[in-house]
Amino acid sequence: MALTPFLIGGSDIFDPFNIDSLIFGSRSSDRPSSYARDVAAVANTQVDWKETPEAHIFKANLPGLSKDEVKVQVEEGRVLQISGERRKEETTQAEKWHRVERVHGSFLRRFRLPENVKVEEVKAGMENGVLTVTVRKMQKPSAKTIDITCN
Repeated sequence: MALTPFLIGGSDIFDPFNIDSLIFGSRSSDRPSSYARDVAAVANTQVDWKETPEAHIFKANLPGLSKDEVKVQVEEGRVLQISGERRKEETTQAEKWHRVERVHGSFLRRFRLPENVKVEEVKAGMENGVLTVTVRKMQKPSAKTIDITCN
């Protein structure tokens, strides 16, 4: 994905070569740009991918999310997609934030699966903020011995 400069919030200029612009916009402020929050939401969705003899196993850290806030799909072309949304905490006018470090917003991670998987047998489970997706592998056909007959 190529990054191109564009306007954020009407007056901030995005500069892909300036890390402060990416995080804070062109103005120094304590509020990250909405683009930076979106990038951080994707980047902060950590996923491990492990292959065993029987399956490919994906583990995603999704603290604070319920299974209803996460979607697991297998798209055409054997693409595993994990998506969801971390909602912004509601506040009242009487409350004042001093620091906001937890990221909110939509996230999306995509992985192209190898040809040896059974996309119809994907299983997903969530426990203690960790999503585990298991994609079973096709068994290699075992060698079959052919009897030789004599005529």
